[in-house]
Amino acid sequence: MSNLSAAFAQTLHIRDHCLCLHAQRAARALSRRFDEAFRPFGITSGQFSLLNGLNRQEPPMIGAVAELLVMDRSTVTANLKPLERAGLITVAVDEQDRRGRRVALTDAGRAVLAQATKVWIEEHAALENEIGNGDALRAGLRLAID
Repeated sequence: MSNLSAAFAQTLHIRDHCLCLHAQRAARALSRRFDEAFRPFGITSGQFSLLNGLNRQEPPMIGAVAELLVMDRSTVTANLKPLERAGLITVAVDEQDRRGRRVALTDAGRAVLAQATKVWIEEHAALENEIGNGDALRAGLRLAID
């Protein structure tokens, strides 16, 4: 077997067996599906997750949101900007620690989240119906994160 054939065989093996590749492909497909579902509300699936992560009794610190979403703080900060420009969130200096920032949903943000959540419930139920019970998949994905 030539080196080129062996390299291609390895590529095929990785294509068929790589958990990371399969998770990335599935994440992209799911994102596209939910992006389309949330389009009427002017948000993406990532923004829905971000808005949902902000839906708390007290406005969270950016670091807490980053931890929840397993993202870098700088990435969260960058992703908050379009939501702030759209009037869906506010970012304010933390009163206890002037270096920190707290992020809160506005009334408009809560309204968009409520509408999008109704669509998420329907779309998610349809997805679970297609793939079967998602509990095993969620458990396996949690293991990869923890």
